[in-house]
Parts: sequence; structure tokens; C-alpha cells
Amino acid sequence: MSEYTADEMMSIAAARALGEGMSCFVGIGLPSTAANLARRTHAPNLTLIYESGCLGAKPTRLPLSIGDGELADTADAVVSVPEVFNYWLQPGRIDVGFLGAAQLDKFGNINTTVIGSDYHDPKVRLPGAGGAPEIAASCKEVFIVLRQSPRAFVDKVDFITSFGHGTGKGDREKLGLRGAGPTLVVTDLGLMRPDPDTAELTLTEVHPGIEVEQVVAATGWKLKVAADLKTTPAPTDEELTLLRSLKKAGE
Repeated sequence: MSEYTADEMMSIAAARALGEGMSCFVGIGLPSTAANLARRTHAPNLTLIYESGCLGAKPTRLPLSIGDGELADTADAVVSVPEVFNYWLQPGRIDVGFLGAAQLDKFGNINTTVIGSDYHDPKVRLPGAGGAPEIAASCKEVFIVLRQSPRAFVDKVDFITSFGHGTGKGDREKLGLRGAGPTLVVTDLGLMRPDPDTAELTLTEVHPGIEVEQVVAATGWKLKVAADLKTTPAPTDEELTLLRSLKKAGE
């Protein structure tokens, strides 16, 4: 087996979570890498949907943005942005929303808006919401991919851009949100899933060579660890080859 980086392990673990025949609303960056890798490996019939209106995109390289012409050129159809949201996303027709984050808290709430307690005078102003709040609200489930550190994995986000599980189980139902919310968080250290009773993110898998103490130290809250903690299978040579060729094509 070849050597691999933490980012490669993360991308491959995220790709494995996407099943054949699913529809996936894809964000740019790590989510796009994972989704395009899944389509090249075990899920050739994975339908990729981008916010720009590209349905069934099959890019030959990683897109630079949601407006990359490669997405439109390879899509089954290109529709208006309002149609993507009003017809496909909001009625719950999309299986998985794949999102990144700047901050993530223990209930899967995402911040991509501001760092700091004062919205009008923040320490850092981030890119903002885009379509992420509606993706988080309406997709049947949400996968989040994010490099793990105490700065990113916080006890409480400074601003809720995209609603996860609020303050615990039942909050989504109170707001009438259609989707199940975050069901999986993939990091460069392992995998987290919400506890079925509390919705608090719990460590369920560590990547090969990673100790639980490393994950705990990289988390800004007292991380719960599953009793049946597993180890993620290492990347195969085929997965690594396809991932690297995908990235190389985009250089």
C-alpha cells in the first residue's frame, strides 16, 4: 500500500460515504474533491448537483468554482439557480448535501459568516452563507468535511450560518426543517456522527495511525467517544491513484 497524506485519507473517507445512485449537492473544495472521487470509484451513477444550476455534472477535472464552465459542459442539464433551489432542493429531492465550514460545534451547527462575538465588528469576516443554509435545512442528510483543530471545532459557533442540530435532538423538528441534518463529519483525524439520543457529535472512527487522544486534543469541547470505536480502512492504491490523477488534471 502506498503512503498517503492526512488530506488524502480525509478525501477518500468522505468519498466512501457517498453511495451509488445518490444525488449530492456539492460545494467547492474538499466536498467537490470527495464527490468527484466517489463518481470515479464505487459510485459512477452518483448525480452531482452544483448551486450554479448544473445537474448531473461529470467534470474531467476539479472545478475551480460553481461557475466553472467545465460543470455546464459536462452536465445532463443546466437550469436556473431559482429552479435548483425551488424545485430540487427545498422539496427534499436531494439525498446528500456536502458542506465545509470555518467553525463547527458539537451539535453540527456551521459558521461561515464571522469570527468573533460582534457581528458588526468581527475579528474576521468570512465569505458568508451562499446556498449552505438551505442545503443544511432541506437535503435528506448532510455530510460535513473539515480539517480538525480546536479553532475550527468549537463548543459553540460564533454565528450559526447553517443549522445543524441546534442545541440538541428535536430542535430541527421544532423549526420544521425537512432534512435530517448532519449525519456525518469527516476530518483528517477520523469520523464523527451524532449521538442518536442527544444529537451531540461523537467520535465513531479514527483514521489509521491516529490515537483518540489526538482527536480529543483537536476538539474544542469534551468529545464523546463511541464504545465500539472503529478504525477507518486505509486508502487503497486504486483510490490514491484516482484521487491524485483527479487533482493533477486540475493543476
